[in-house]
Amino acid sequence: METAVALVIGILVATGVYLMLERSLLQYLFGLVLLSNAANLVIFTAGRLARATPPLVPAGMTEPPQPVANPLSQALILTAIVIGFGLLAFALALIARSYARFGTLNSDRMRVAEPVNSKENRDG
Repeated sequence: METAVALVIGILVATGVYLMLERSLLQYLFGLVLLSNAANLVIFTAGRLARATPPLVPAGMTEPPQPVANPLSQALILTAIVIGFGLLAFALALIARSYARFGTLNSDRMRVAEPVNSKENRDG
């Protein structure tokens, strides 16, 4: 099971990095989301994968009877999902605002500080 999850994590990371290398802000955001999901899967896998075994201790025992998943990693993932959703909403709002301002999502065409004809302005 861990091998399949490791393969999925590798695919998510590769796809996320590829999308983040594109010039479109929307593709960059999708790549960032894929990387955060890959990080969540890494944390989940590190907490041990156990099928149908809740991390509960029965009454009268001091530890679970069989190997169980680590509940700390599950709590960290839930927190990361909420933070990731907030980041996604904020970034989408920024992308919508930049599209309204510049009329494009291509980062090369959003040149306010360095206009395309800046060399001509210095020489002339």
